[in-house]
Amino acid sequence: MADIISPHWHIEFYAPDEAHMRGITKIYASEQTKYQKVEVIQSSHYGKCLILDGHMQSAQLDEFIYHENLVHPAMVACPNPKKVVIIGGGEGATLYEVLRHKTVEKCWMIDIDQRVVELCDEYMPEWHRGTFKDKRTILSYEDGRKFLENSKEKFDVIIIDIPEPVEEGPAYMLYTEEFYKMVATKLNDGGMVSLQSGCSAEKELRCLAAVHNTLKKVFPLVYSWPANVPSFDIPWSFTMASMKIDPKLLKRDQVDKILKERNVGELKYYDGETHEGLFFVPKYIRDGFVKLTEIIRDNSPLTYRFMGEEKNAK
Repeated sequence: MADIISPHWHIEFYAPDEAHMRGITKIYASEQTKYQKVEVIQSSHYGKCLILDGHMQSAQLDEFIYHENLVHPAMVACPNPKKVVIIGGGEGATLYEVLRHKTVEKCWMIDIDQRVVELCDEYMPEWHRGTFKDKRTILSYEDGRKFLENSKEKFDVIIIDIPEPVEEGPAYMLYTEEFYKMVATKLNDGGMVSLQSGCSAEKELRCLAAVHNTLKKVFPLVYSWPANVPSFDIPWSFTMASMKIDPKLLKRDQVDKILKERNVGELKYYDGETHEGLFFVPKYIRDGFVKLTEIIRDNSPLTYRFMGEEKNAK
């Protein structure tokens, strides 16, 4: 839930009794698509921002924190990522970060909402930097789950860059055990999965714990870690998983060497030292994985209207 009080403020509700306000100087777009409400605004502090269904998705000031966490740990852990698929990724920044790895020969970007991609292409070129037109890009507008189910390809890295499982949103069926089982069948030997996994605040761990524990039902190697993305206003998290590759075994010198060999270029957040730090997870999160044992399934998907008001969809 959110509101724009023209022309000065965007208000984002995290609970019925809690909201965060952001000063805005311009509204580039505000549309209700077939799937969700999409807004592209100019924030006086964060720069351009993409907002879906009232929730901040990406801000110009700090998008590098989100996208470098989402992409590079899994890409570096994969020995030779040639074929990558992104489920979601509307603004194109995930695509840009993937294609920085010169090993990549093909990258499929599958987003259900063509209008979101069109608006991001038009108003947010700082994110995609022309990669929608890169010769390695295969852009398709369809349901990501159906794409993977029907695909005869196998991939080296699958990146799931979708919104949190908002009730009646387009993404909540891409968080289930059945979905992750299918994802596992679409990975090449040594493949990696990476995704954003929701809020990592102490009182809001249900989504992160459920995603982590659901992935553990499918993949033997699962790692989740927190990251502070200031424009989100709340702590966030990321998760990667694999059948065989253990990214925790990579040392900082190895990570830096891989980034250099692949000609990734200068990153602002991620390097070898950062990679080693991903695995030092705060105790309350580790405790949460033990105490919160919910598994997300097709017949009981996790959805919510507000933070703290998660429920199982019927």
